[in-house]
Amino acid sequence: MDVSVIPLHQGIFSVGLDKKFNRISKTDPPAKGALKIALNPFLVQLNGENILIDAGLGVFGQEDHHGIMVQNLSEHGLSEYDIHAVYCSHLHYDHIGGLAHNQRGYWELSFPDAKIYLSGAEWNKMKHVSDAEGPKSEFVDFLEARAELFFLDEVGTGNQYIESITIGGHTEFSQLIKVKSGENLFYMAGDVLGTRGAVNRRYAAKYDFDGKKSMHLRDELLKKAYQENAQILAYHDTEHPVFRLADFDKDKGYIIENVEVKYG
Repeated sequence: MDVSVIPLHQGIFSVGLDKKFNRISKTDPPAKGALKIALNPFLVQLNGENILIDAGLGVFGQEDHHGIMVQNLSEHGLSEYDIHAVYCSHLHYDHIGGLAHNQRGYWELSFPDAKIYLSGAEWNKMKHVSDAEGPKSEFVDFLEARAELFFLDEVGTGNQYIESITIGGHTEFSQLIKVKSGENLFYMAGDVLGTRGAVNRRYAAKYDFDGKKSMHLRDELLKKAYQENAQILAYHDTEHPVFRLADFDKDKGYIIENVEVKYG
């Protein structure tokens, strides 16, 4: 069975301690002390279904990303009504903010006919820390009431070609999402393995729930991805977010090979 995976590129941003996403160009450096990251939700076309892995920032940035998502989908002949399911690697707003929007002054589902798959344990934790009034609390309450939520830790993925495994690290309940179709295998591990720069670098990030666990998880995931010839979907990569590990050099580490895809 054929499978197509397309990054729906939403831009490159400088993100500092204030967690604000300030758009910059590909050649610009980030602000002092900030990270330079991209946002790349992935469109998976498989068995006649259109599936998203993560949904972008939505209305929680310095600009509204819902329109960018709609435009990206239209460039592939799709609308928001054509999305059948969304799988969430974890529940930070730069990954799930695009699930709903309030462009017309009230909350609406961004993908009205989509089932949303996410960690139930992480969702319950998120509800308890989103008690304050404001857009984020409204967003969570709206999704709780109106979205068709399916908890991965209770019902699985609902798709024989997709597997989601709780690995933790970046958040307590971060997911590894694996898509398998024929000889094609894809790994999407959210921010545990979010850029190609993480491939040959060992570090424990302070922004992770458990930085040391993330570091060890990367080692394991990279080893398995190399052994299985899996394509890595790197949500935050600014250069080329789909790549594979073509070889291993004892001095240089993994040799990265870009996988050519169409970009939204």
